[in-house]
Amino acid sequence: MPLSKPQQQIFDDESRFRVVSGGRRLGKSFLSIWEMARAATQPNQKIMYVGPSYRQSKSVIWEDLKHQLISKRWVKKVNESELSITLINNSTITLRSADAGDSIRGISCDLVICDECAFFPDGANVWTNIIRPTLSDRQGKALFISTPQGMGNWFYDLWQQGNTLDDWSSYQFTTAEGGNVSPEEIEAAKRDLDTKTYLQEYEASFQSSGNVIYYAFKPDNIRKFDQEIPNQLHVGLDLNVSKMTAVVFVKYTDGLHIMDEVVLRNTNTDEICQALREKYPGKKIYIYADPAGKQRRTSARDNTDHTIITQWGMELRSPRAHPLVKDRINAVNRLLCNADEQRHLFVDPKCKESIESLSKQQYKPGTSIPIKDAEFGYDGVNDGIGYAVSFLYPLRKEYTQRTAKVFGAF
Repeated sequence: MPLSKPQQQIFDDESRFRVVSGGRRLGKSFLSIWEMARAATQPNQKIMYVGPSYRQSKSVIWEDLKHQLISKRWVKKVNESELSITLINNSTITLRSADAGDSIRGISCDLVICDECAFFPDGANVWTNIIRPTLSDRQGKALFISTPQGMGNWFYDLWQQGNTLDDWSSYQFTTAEGGNVSPEEIEAAKRDLDTKTYLQEYEASFQSSGNVIYYAFKPDNIRKFDQEIPNQLHVGLDLNVSKMTAVVFVKYTDGLHIMDEVVLRNTNTDEICQALREKYPGKKIYIYADPAGKQRRTSARDNTDHTIITQWGMELRSPRAHPLVKDRINAVNRLLCNADEQRHLFVDPKCKESIESLSKQQYKPGTSIPIKDAEFGYDGVNDGIGYAVSFLYPLRKEYTQRTAKVFGAF
């Protein structure tokens, strides 16, 4: 299988350090295999591939890499436990992970490929203090390739550096330019994703929204609920003993309207359930809550938070495991405003806690970690909103069928 035009342009670039911001399905892993195979045609080369984690390094590239090299009869030895391959010309290819930086120290390399490096934990430190020294004694090269992760991420600084320094180069290619995803699928992604996520994941664009988490929340999302209260209500609930906020939604076919909120301090699950029952007697209430509540107890009785909810006659809807915080946030932002500028999540003006929390919660500077603030409780309100939104309108999971690929001769 030949390289695409964007892949070929990167492959032909002789710069020592190359930085590539690429959209989804650009073929970053396939290009990485070509790069490693080309370097390995020379004897006694030391090549290292680094992913964000051990699991990602192994699942993304290991099987395909082995298949391609074995099919060309280049392989002398495969070490499955160390994720390393020794070739018949004594060149070696080793897989490592950025979250285990100590396993990289002391290695000398002719080529290092940092894949999805925007997601390296403490990426700037891993590069400057651990990976960069591996290239010095052999004058090795490096390829950085990733989908972007905002302007506050170290990968953006690296990409900017590639545009200004000698012997560096930077590239930016969209999913459409990669040619591996149909125009129809890209249009579908515009509808399924919020604007920022679409631009980041499919346009390879570095997005900036300051540190505000729910950047898609605008005055257009504040709308009075002036209809009759339906018989079914949906409640997002963060089970927190210091402050509980029950966010009450009305569900439509294509979205949600926050019509009310119940806020109690220094309380427990029993009391918040009682407050909901008293305020909405006779209504069918669905509770969307933290999955950890099946073990946690905030009542004097020997009941978990989840069993207390069901004892009050409410139906609990909670995933078996915690959804990723990033997925919850993206699901909310998508409903607030998707890439087609459509809004499907609204808040009644009386819901002051929800409005303030959506508009004010921020990330810790330079990270993608939400600030936890016990005083204001923005995270508690937004967690409750996120539990309901991500359960009712989850992000569509991308599925890619694995197929064998063949690369050309070198």
